[in-house]
Amino acid sequence: MDKNLRLDYFVAISQLKSQLAYPLVATDLLGKKLSVWLRDYLDSLGVKERPIIADSAIVAPTAHIEGPVFIGAEAVVEPFAYIKGPAYIGPKTEVRHTAYIRGDVYAGSHCVIGHATEVKASVFFDGAKAGHFAYVGDSILGREVNLGAGTKLANLKFRGDEVKVKHPETGEIISTGLRKLGAICGDSVQIGCNAVLGPGALLAPETAVLPCNYFKGTLTKGLFGSASQRT
Repeated sequence: MDKNLRLDYFVAISQLKSQLAYPLVATDLLGKKLSVWLRDYLDSLGVKERPIIADSAIVAPTAHIEGPVFIGAEAVVEPFAYIKGPAYIGPKTEVRHTAYIRGDVYAGSHCVIGHATEVKASVFFDGAKAGHFAYVGDSILGREVNLGAGTKLANLKFRGDEVKVKHPETGEIISTGLRKLGAICGDSVQIGCNAVLGPGALLAPETAVLPCNYFKGTLTKGLFGSASQRT
């Protein structure tokens, strides 16, 4: 069995609206490799050091956009949002009031980066949403993932050493080579309000963490949370 974390275990690549050359390994969309991949894609779109904004995009006058940023067709950037490149904001994606995008962020189509939400060095695949007061650092959100209000994806261990993960198919503990790694959430994962995912959390498609829980590790099926929350 391959020790790598296959991206297609978490995300149905064939269902994405934009058929880019996505890496085969999920961790190749994190850290320095994400930065290189994103820069190459922006360069292919003609984005250098200044933003390119589609004519049909709606960007509030008080939004601040700097550096190599692409804003796609019919995307919406609300007042006082701050987008720092490199970043790609896909078609019909919403960057809401006071959102903070700190660079190395790819958001596909129909995503939501919500009010007072901070995102850095992360990937939102089509339809992924972090609608309210979330922190998403060094993470991958699959298609139609939803983070409830106040969700935090922690990306750094107290000791600051390498984040290791439990392989969802083999159960083996594997090295990622990453000091910062938040969570990898597969397609249609649901995270309840005020939940926290510890560094290196892996969630298989269609799993869920119930509200106000702390989860660290690998969830391959079902729900994580107390039995009392499931009634």
